[in-house]
Amino acid sequence: MGDYVLAIDQGTTSSRAIVFDRRMGVVAVAQKEFRQHFPASGWVEHDAEEIWKGVVAVVRAALRKAGIAATEIAAIGITNQRETVVVWDRQTGRPIHNAIVWQDRRTAPLCQRLRKRGLEPLFSRRTGLLLDPYFSGTKIAWLLANVPGARARARRGELLAGTIDSFLVWRLTGGRVHATDATNASRTLVYNIVSGAWDDELLGLLGIPAALLPRVLDCADDFGVTERGLFGAAIPIRGVAGDQQAATVGQACFSPGALKSTYGTGCFAVLNTGGKLVRSKNRLLSTIAYRLDGRVTYALEGSIFIAGAAVQWLRDGMGLIRKAGETGELAQRADPAQEVFLVPAFVGLGAPHWDSAARGALFGLTRNTGPAELARAALESVAFQTLDLLEAMRRDWPGAASAMVLRADGGMVASDWTMQALADILAVPVDRPKILETTALGAAWLAGSKAGVWPGMEEFARGWALDRRFEPAMDEAQRRRRVRGWRDAVRRTLSST
Repeated sequence: MGDYVLAIDQGTTSSRAIVFDRRMGVVAVAQKEFRQHFPASGWVEHDAEEIWKGVVAVVRAALRKAGIAATEIAAIGITNQRETVVVWDRQTGRPIHNAIVWQDRRTAPLCQRLRKRGLEPLFSRRTGLLLDPYFSGTKIAWLLANVPGARARARRGELLAGTIDSFLVWRLTGGRVHATDATNASRTLVYNIVSGAWDDELLGLLGIPAALLPRVLDCADDFGVTERGLFGAAIPIRGVAGDQQAATVGQACFSPGALKSTYGTGCFAVLNTGGKLVRSKNRLLSTIAYRLDGRVTYALEGSIFIAGAAVQWLRDGMGLIRKAGETGELAQRADPAQEVFLVPAFVGLGAPHWDSAARGALFGLTRNTGPAELARAALESVAFQTLDLLEAMRRDWPGAASAMVLRADGGMVASDWTMQALADILAVPVDRPKILETTALGAAWLAGSKAGVWPGMEEFARGWALDRRFEPAMDEAQRRRRVRGWRDAVRRTLSST
């Protein structure tokens, strides 16, 4: 048995491979970005073939950097951008169209038609999700309806469909395994999270043949082995989880009431509710946190579409900064007397508003407003949006009251200013872990524990290490005033007002 575990972290803008040793230390990292395609307003696509080639390249590069052979890898864990879907040819493995990305809004009219038919309660009751273009099911329906010949080919059994993880598993195993895990399945809008199976009625409503879809396994399970020719040896694939659930595992949020939030392109807060499926009355998502040994652990999730992407907008759209890391220093110089609010609804607003027609807006501008105030507004928008999620969670489930500490991860947590702003606005401590690669770590733990080279859940949780705790320091009256200003800005931004 090998001494190393390899995580494939296939994200929205890049693919990474990370080699961990038996002590869960990072040995080597390789990363490759890929192109973003925007064929129409509100449409976002990826070339799945480019993603596949990039994944193979980063795995080879990580093995090379680590100075090890594929035979020394005990298992591979895969974590992926969720909701992004691919439809591919069963024989060749080639996609029939670009992947449609989770950010894509092209299926908003279909979601609206389904809502007008009164079907949202049915979808929500079965899947825990809302009728929104964010989720995978309507994307698959669009591909079948709009790629010439796709529906007929699907009926003949010539095509397969799935989220990025299942596409990678199919290609890595040489077409021998068509499988996904329960967390990715739970984001498709056609998986019944109560019965634990694809839902025939929902599939029928969207016109998706069940034969297209992968087998649903546990997060730590046997997903086959890689083709020997890819990396020089057949490597077992033993773990799969969507990126936010993998981060939940990596943050060791195994107890009911444990809360983590990941700050990348978007922001995703996940609250462990244990074996209890909590039905949200505040437009959060009920979802699967993980499934191990056939046992499901549920979660409440709040999804924010724009977090780190607001910083990218400052850099690429506004030209106010050269590097994302400059934002905190710039925000620190902002005039405290100016209360400028950015509502970053660039692709609509996610939870708890779910307003796909809302668009971004700035409020409180004066002649003295400059780059520093805009930087502060961009970073604080992430904190305010997180507060909206946390308060909705507390209204939905009494157990959320125990979530008095937020474990934060993702690219934005490297900024001390941002973490302090988050603690101040939430009025709860924010913990930053020593290992920031929590998403990859979660995928690696799933694979490593299944392969028997890494510890079980309890020992893994005891190994979680704190880098720094950020305690709330803002005056409560000031905090309340700032929150009122934010909520007024959001109210003015919503498309229904």
